[in-house]
Amino acid sequence: MNTVRQLDRVVIRFAGDSGDGMQLTGDRFTAETAKLGNDLSTLPNYPAEIRAPAGTLPGVSSFQIHFADTDILTPGDQPEVLIAMNPAALKANLSDLKPGGTIVVNTDEFTKRNLTKVGYDANPLEDGSLDDYQVHAVALATLTIGALAEHEVSKKDAERSKNMFALGLVSWMYSRPTEATEEFLRGKFKAKPTIAEANIAALRAGWNYGDTTEAFAVRFEIPPAKLKSGTYRNITGNQALAWGITAAGVASGLPVFLGAYPITPASDILHELSKHKRFGVTTVQAEDEIAAVGAALGASWGGALGVTTSSGPGIALKSETISLAVSLELPLLVVDVQRAGPSTGLPTKTEQADLMMAMFGRHGEAPIAVLAPQSPSDCFDIMLHAARMALTYRTPVMVLSDGYIANGAEPWRLPELTDIPDISVEFATETNGVDKAGEPVFLPYLRDFDTLARPWAVPGTPGLQHRIGGIEKADKTGDISYDPENHDHMVRTRAAKIARIDVPDLEVDDPAGDADVLVLGWGSTWGPIGAAVRGLRDKGVSVARAHLRFLNPMPKNTAEVLARYDRVVVPEMNLGQLALLLRGNFPGTNVVGYNKVRGLPFTSNELQDAIEEVIKNG
Repeated sequence: MNTVRQLDRVVIRFAGDSGDGMQLTGDRFTAETAKLGNDLSTLPNYPAEIRAPAGTLPGVSSFQIHFADTDILTPGDQPEVLIAMNPAALKANLSDLKPGGTIVVNTDEFTKRNLTKVGYDANPLEDGSLDDYQVHAVALATLTIGALAEHEVSKKDAERSKNMFALGLVSWMYSRPTEATEEFLRGKFKAKPTIAEANIAALRAGWNYGDTTEAFAVRFEIPPAKLKSGTYRNITGNQALAWGITAAGVASGLPVFLGAYPITPASDILHELSKHKRFGVTTVQAEDEIAAVGAALGASWGGALGVTTSSGPGIALKSETISLAVSLELPLLVVDVQRAGPSTGLPTKTEQADLMMAMFGRHGEAPIAVLAPQSPSDCFDIMLHAARMALTYRTPVMVLSDGYIANGAEPWRLPELTDIPDISVEFATETNGVDKAGEPVFLPYLRDFDTLARPWAVPGTPGLQHRIGGIEKADKTGDISYDPENHDHMVRTRAAKIARIDVPDLEVDDPAGDADVLVLGWGSTWGPIGAAVRGLRDKGVSVARAHLRFLNPMPKNTAEVLARYDRVVVPEMNLGQLALLLRGNFPGTNVVGYNKVRGLPFTSNELQDAIEEVIKNG
C-alpha cells in the first residue's frame, strides 16, 4: 500500500519537445488543481516557432505550476518536480531543479542520437550525474503504446498520447482528479472519438501505473487553500482582460468593438472576445495593425466602446491613430501585452519595456492614461478602470499587460454584479451654445467643468453636425485652427485632462511603520516583490512595499509616499524606465533600480537578495 504524505505546497514543471503537448498537459493539471481549491500560479514557457526543431534545446517547451494550501504570489523559484519528456528537456531544466528534487523521465527518448543532439557525451541516466536527485525512469512511450494496443489508433497516434499518460501519473502522485480532463478530451476530439478515447485510456493508464508500480511508494496531498469565501475559477490574464472588456460594455450600456490583428502574446484576447457576441461584442480580425486601430477608433466615433489589442510591434504601428484619438478626444481602449524586444525580439517571452512608449510614443504632445495590471486576475478590474477613464474623460487609455501575466493563471474570485461600477455614458442630444447671430449651435469642444471632457455626439444626431479630423481644432467650436495661441491652449487642456483623471491613492504595506526602504513595482513584478518582502519579514527585516497600477496619472499621494523613505528600490524587467520617470517627476527621491531583461520573470529569491543588499549598504 502506498504511503500518503501531506504537503503545504509544491512546484512542478512539465517539460518536453514543443510537439509533446506540455502546454495542454500543464493547462489540464492546473484546471484540476483549481477545482480542488488550491491557490496556484503558473508559468508557461515555450518557443516562438510553431514547430521548433525536435529534440533540441531551443525546441523545449515547459509549463510550471506552483500550488499550495495557502495564498501564494509566484509560480515558484525552483521546481521540486521535473517531468522530462526527452534529453533536451532534462538538460534545459535540470539547473533550475531544487537540489534533491524529483525527476520523472521518459527513457524511450534517451537514444544515442537524441543525447548527441543536445551535447550529452554519456547517458545521464546511467553515468551517476543524477545521483543527487530522486529519479523515476519511466518508458512513457512504450507504456502508452502498450496501454492502447486494443484501441483502433495508429502507433504514431498512440505515442502522441504519452503526455496524457504522464498527466495521469503526476495526477496520481499529487492526488488530482481526472474526470474533468476526460470530459475535456471528449469535447476537444468530438469529431474524432477514437482519438478521444485513446487519450482517455492513456490518462487512466498513467494513473494506474502510479497506483500499482513499486517505483512510486509515496503519494502526496495538498489540502485546499483557505481563501476568502466566494465562487472561484481558474483564469489567465488574457481571459480576464477579455472578460473585463465584455463587462465594461455591459456596465456602460455600449456595444463593444474590437479591432485586432493576431500577434503573440495578445491573440487570445481576440479569440476569447469572439465568443461573446451575445453581450454585444463585435470582433474584427483586420488585415493589419493600422487597419485594426482605425476601425476601433471609427467605432468609438460611432458611439461604441472601441478597443484594440496588440503587443509592442503592433502598438508602434498604431501610434499615429492613437494620436488622432487624442486630438479627436474620443474614448479608445488600447491593450499592449508586452513581450521581449526590440523588433520581433523574443515573442513568446516576457518584458516590461514598453512603458516609455506608452507614455511618450506618439508624435506631438499626445498624453494618454496608462494602467498596468499586477496579476492575471487583476486584469478584469484594470479593464473596468480603463473603460471608466476612457468614457468619462474622452481619451485613449493604454493597458500594459505582459506575457507573464497574459499566459499565467491563478484562481479568480468572481465579483458580485453589484461590485461592477456603473460607467454608463450620456451622449450629447441637444445643442449647447449659440453662434454670433444668437442661433443655437453644437459646440463639440465645450468642456465639462470637472473632467474637461468634450461632449460625445453620435453621428446622425439631428442638429449636432460637427467637424472631425486630425488638424488642430478651435476651442469650443471645433473648427480648423492654425492660431498659435489656440494650439497652445488645446495642448495644455488635453494634458490637464489626463492629469486630473481620478485614480485611487497609492497603498503602502509597511506593518511596523519603521522601514527605511520602500520596494516599488509595477505590472507583473507584484508577485515576486510580494514573495521577496514576505521572506525578508520572516527574517526580521523591516521593509515596505507599494505597487503602481496607475502610471499616468500617478496617484496624487505618490510624492508623499516616496518622501517617507530613504531609498526606493524599483525592480523592473527593463533597463530602468519607471525609475527614470520617478527621478524626473519626483526629484530628490533616492531611486535604486534593479533591472534584468532575460525574457523571464524575477524570482523571489533574487529580489530578496537584492533588496537585502540595499538595506545592508544603507
